[in-house]
Amino acid sequence: MTEATDTAEAVRPNRAMMERDRASAMLGLVVERDDPGHAVVSMRVREDMTNGFQITHGGLVFALADTAFAIACNEDDRVTVAAGADISFLKPTVVGQTLTATAIRRTRTGRSGLYDVTVVDEQGDAVAEFRGRSRTTSQTF
Repeated sequence: MTEATDTAEAVRPNRAMMERDRASAMLGLVVERDDPGHAVVSMRVREDMTNGFQITHGGLVFALADTAFAIACNEDDRVTVAAGADISFLKPTVVGQTLTATAIRRTRTGRSGLYDVTVVDEQGDAVAEFRGRSRTTSQTF
């Protein structure tokens, strides 16, 4: 890499955002890919992430998908936040499984964006489908 590329990589807004994201750190989320409009994030399900039925708590599956969405939609130095999101849970998971969320930009027009996130287990089976709607603010990183 050149020095210019190293500098550009160092100031990517989604990386700066994740360095300050205490919730994602607490959940042990691992950013596998963080390109503009595309992100991949994984999470190993721990015992403290399960609900009373001993399956992964839906809120934590949502948090995984939401984090991939946040990384994908923060494409430049303008702060972009969720305007709304929906999730469909397709398959339960349990302790020890690794879940991977892949977020893809569908469209970004003006200050609004639409992103789809698929969460899969280690077998590649769909666990959840998430659709996020973003809104770009006037704030910058």
